[in-house]
Amino acid sequence: MKKILAISSILTVFILSAAAQITTARLDEIMTAFTALEKFNGSVLVAKKGQVLLEKGYGWKNIKDSTRNDDKTIYQIGSVTKQFTSAIIMKLVEQKKLAVTHKLSKYYPDYPKGDSITIHNLLTHTSGIYNYTNDGKFMNSEIAKPQTEQKMISLFRDRPLDFSPGSKYSYSNSGYSLLGYIIVKVTGKSWEQNMRELILTPLRMQHSGFNFTSLKSPDKATGYFFLGAKGNQPAPIVDSTVAYSAGSLYSTVGDLYRWERSIYTNKILTADSWKKTFTPFLSKYAYGWSIDTLFDRNTTAHSGGIHGFNSYLLRFPEEELVVILIANKPTPAMNAISHTLAAASLNLPYEVPKEKVATTISDEKLATYVGTYQMDEGLEVFVELENHQLKSKISGQKFFDLFPEKEDRFFLKVVEATVEFVKGTDGKVNALIINQNGRSTTAKKIK
Repeated sequence: MKKILAISSILTVFILSAAAQITTARLDEIMTAFTALEKFNGSVLVAKKGQVLLEKGYGWKNIKDSTRNDDKTIYQIGSVTKQFTSAIIMKLVEQKKLAVTHKLSKYYPDYPKGDSITIHNLLTHTSGIYNYTNDGKFMNSEIAKPQTEQKMISLFRDRPLDFSPGSKYSYSNSGYSLLGYIIVKVTGKSWEQNMRELILTPLRMQHSGFNFTSLKSPDKATGYFFLGAKGNQPAPIVDSTVAYSAGSLYSTVGDLYRWERSIYTNKILTADSWKKTFTPFLSKYAYGWSIDTLFDRNTTAHSGGIHGFNSYLLRFPEEELVVILIANKPTPAMNAISHTLAAASLNLPYEVPKEKVATTISDEKLATYVGTYQMDEGLEVFVELENHQLKSKISGQKFFDLFPEKEDRFFLKVVEATVEFVKGTDGKVNALIINQNGRSTTAKKIK
């Protein structure tokens, strides 16, 4: 009997190992295809139930030096930093050193309307505080220079609130910068020191840190504005005092995986603190995480974008599946890539990306799609024809070219999205459907 059980165990391990190898091959095929289409340049890690299925780099780490990305490449991770900042706040809550109900005025007595803004509001982007990264003049001229706390706060302190705190959601890096400064006030230690003592060192995240400008490592990636057939343009490094607790961390896919796995073991925070961290307030945003569903499964995620770098950490908690992507060039397809990798890992249908070739459609036919369409949310979609080119835009955004894939179906090149036009029984176009990131949005033609 024992011999039979032993053989059964060996067969089970063999089957699981073979399945993992098949999945790894699928994932690598997907990433190779996205890279060949110049839609990804960076490193990726996919793991399920504690088993790493893919950990690999793609494309150039530094094209001038002819070095390539690998699993050890170090990148800036941008706003994925926010989940680390929120974890430090929750750790201080556990230590009873602060409370999420505390007012901003407790730490900045003279801050305008600070008595109406709570730490909870800062964590959930519901403070109404102006987002300093919307200041074009500052972002175009000052980001590579070290900045003081006083200078950074001056960018938003005296601007009127966008709305009454707690009434709406509006993404604000300013709020997370304030959280970093509050951490310093409460602990008497720098934000970086708190980060190392409370998270990086306990989790042995040895390739993560704060000051990317001064980092000396052969694994350090160069961030690019452009990289590929259209040319190569390195991006300036955003100083750590500018992005600060809203987006200044650098890391590797392996280190971020250590962080993600720690959530299941409660090594950094208690189960109760994690529950509060993942409880959304407005617009599905919790404490440094976006809470949503994908493929009818619960997800927690966050993206990051900083000059020359993009990042995305997507978790399926119940399935213990995580997809981690970090790129050293702008990557509009980040959602499409992560969703495709997740689908393959969950044995769901997926498509290996292929280069789309536009077909030819007459101007007469293209003209039938022109009009104004309205979404349920009240937003309008405008479709116009100019110089034989169909263009579309959503209210408040700029026009993007639509390329015909086949009759009534178009694709965009700037993002991974398609637009399908729907006809009524009379044969006339009466609606359009925007397909992006695994979701479909319908807009009815109103004129």
